[in-house]
Amino acid sequence: MGLNVYLSGEIHTDWRERIIEGAQGLDVTFSAPVTDHAASDDCGVAILGSEDSKFWHDHKGARMNAIRTRKAIADADVVVVRFGEQYKQWNAAFDAGYAAALGKSLIILQRPEHDHALKEVDAAALAVTREPEQVVAALRYVLTGALPE
Repeated sequence: MGLNVYLSGEIHTDWRERIIEGAQGLDVTFSAPVTDHAASDDCGVAILGSEDSKFWHDHKGARMNAIRTRKAIADADVVVVRFGEQYKQWNAAFDAGYAAALGKSLIILQRPEHDHALKEVDAAALAVTREPEQVVAALRYVLTGALPE
């Protein structure tokens, strides 16, 4: 049994790399959003043409990114959503809700200080983790039945 895992959320730390490295040897295929912040913000106007209004600039980018995100979440067996320290993480919350609505297995990765703010998101998840290594351990268990040593 293999898993397709979508790694959603915060793009400013190395959590994705830690999960991918830790999952070496497991039958897992990973996908993710575009993590180049500038490319993600500017993709819409770069492809579809410039906008005078920042609102429409962002709107074009959001729609372009949604094509990738919707496909990746739809194809995923497991969606991991990381809520980071910076920014409001609206995109991450939206991805978690979309994945939950599609019935995807959802793993949340967050710090304890976000527990109250994310209580509804956490209630939809099958696991709430604190560190990327716990995500790896969960994937290993699902695929092999092996517990951490």
